[in-house]
Amino acid sequence: MDKKVGIFYGSATGTTAAVARKIAESLGVANTDIHDVAKSQPSDVAPYDLLVLGSSTWGSGDLEDDWYDFVDGLESVSLKGKKIALFGCGDETMTDTFCNAVGTLYSRLLPTGAEFVGFFNTDGYDYDSTSAMVDGNIVGLLIDDVNHSDLTDRRIKQWVEKLEKEI
Repeated sequence: MDKKVGIFYGSATGTTAAVARKIAESLGVANTDIHDVAKSQPSDVAPYDLLVLGSSTWGSGDLEDDWYDFVDGLESVSLKGKKIALFGCGDETMTDTFCNAVGTLYSRLLPTGAEFVGFFNTDGYDYDSTSAMVDGNIVGLLIDDVNHSDLTDRRIKQWVEKLEKEI
């Protein structure tokens, strides 16, 4: 891949961090290009053409805590010319807020001028609603490693293959 890819994640329990590393491995992204948003600044996105952003969903559909300051900073810069691919981890038993953090990142970063890529299908998922559904499309990769860890690697592989065609 000739595009410079940076992966930025927020992870409280380590699941989203592990998924970020799996995505990085699938995309051939170096460890130095994987960033925990708790230890990063929004300006760290500057050298990247593609931003792969991931968050777990907490409470009643909230972003992982480390994301709040980081996304505030991203909202204040122009991301025009960059592409963003979103992924998130959640628990499908939270049927009315499953992976809402992905939807939150999408809606907050939409005004930045970035182009979103990596919309994914809902095949095999079982939830009632998510804010990650926009105009009938899921705006990124949703992972339930709690209840469906057996599907995680396959979903990452399918998403990365789709993503590579879009970038």
